[in-house]
Amino acid sequence: MWTTTTIDDLRTRRRALTGTVAFVPTMGALHAGHVSLIHAAKQLADHVLVSVYVNPTQFGPSEDLTKYPRTLKEDMELCEAAGAAGVFRPGDQVMYPQQIACEVNVPQLVTMLEGEHRPGHFAGVCRVVAKLFNMVQPDVACFGRKDFQQLKVIEAMTRDLAMPIRIVGCPTLRDPDGMAMSSRNRYLTPDTRKRGLGLFKALSEARAMVEEQGETDPAAVEGVMHTVLASHKVAIDYTVIRHPQTLAAIDCIEPALTGGVVALVAGRVDDVRLIDNMILAER
Repeated sequence: MWTTTTIDDLRTRRRALTGTVAFVPTMGALHAGHVSLIHAAKQLADHVLVSVYVNPTQFGPSEDLTKYPRTLKEDMELCEAAGAAGVFRPGDQVMYPQQIACEVNVPQLVTMLEGEHRPGHFAGVCRVVAKLFNMVQPDVACFGRKDFQQLKVIEAMTRDLAMPIRIVGCPTLRDPDGMAMSSRNRYLTPDTRKRGLGLFKALSEARAMVEEQGETDPAAVEGVMHTVLASHKVAIDYTVIRHPQTLAAIDCIEPALTGGVVALVAGRVDDVRLIDNMILAER
């Protein structure tokens, strides 16, 4: 496995690859969920390239950019063991040289949910992903469903800008207790982890209501999710039921018409912000 930190060298190495290329962009601090993305990518293309870059433009002024976990040595070992052909690990000066900046955004999808609670976040995500796509020139790119809104934003950006890249959403990996794997989970103490499990429990209650009890009122399901999070002392940002493609609010849960619905939850356990989601009644 090779590694590089410059765009010119990345492009030279990319041109030397014969066959198709799958891409897995990450911010490092890799875990089994990232490894599953690399494994999925290997099934879709002849070569897998990974990027490791903590992107400053998607962090707000009061967010955890400076303390975001950086575990480069371990990340490289995981990438190699998982079968990546190469890793691109640029610095800030490579990704954002001093020049006039370009903005990339998907207005219809970025003002709600995460966009409401993290203003400017998706502008940073779109910009860095578009740049990485241009640098790597992949045939397919794999993203986890855990960041569901991000996945929808990237799908829309790629489709509207006619990028010749297939976007594949991969299942969320969970620990045995149900907690969705995340690099930020390492911030949790045993106590705050127990409280953070409220997100998975809220989603599980939503699934039972929709799939087992046949509940069709989104407000009723959202209310139960809210109650579960509150009982776990989670400072709630949102508990919502949305259309699985547009993320629009819906008046009635009708899986036959929408192919299912998505339940999304977010909140803070002390100073750790957690998000999770679950597709309900998927068709």
